[in-house]
Amino acid sequence: MIFAPVIRRAAYAPRSADLALQRFLMGALAQPAASTPAAGCTVTQDDKATTLQLDVPGLARDQLSISIEGHVVRLQSVEGAPRQVQRAWELADEIDPAGSTAKLENGVLTLTLAKLSPVSKATSLTIH
Repeated sequence: MIFAPVIRRAAYAPRSADLALQRFLMGALAQPAASTPAAGCTVTQDDKATTLQLDVPGLARDQLSISIEGHVVRLQSVEGAPRQVQRAWELADEIDPAGSTAKLENGVLTLTLAKLSPVSKATSLTIH
């Protein structure tokens, strides 16, 4: 003779831990991974500039390379640096390299990226 446990559907209720896990997983899967900020990175934005603060402990100014191309900012450590860093960000607005600055203090790199103001390409014609 074989005995099997029988659970009536009406008697089974999910535990609160199961519901909490389900809410966590649904929340984590609902947001795309690209929109979550990277660890050690803080992004603030206003109408004139975007500021990135990055933790890069153990690296000096001459061991980092920053390049700006259109909407994309790339940060890399040079060859021979004590630790390797390679990150890139794509911003919504085009970046003005002349108005942007980078500052490294106490292992925190602060990039202030000025937004490029759109230039009107409209021309006026004289009427003859």
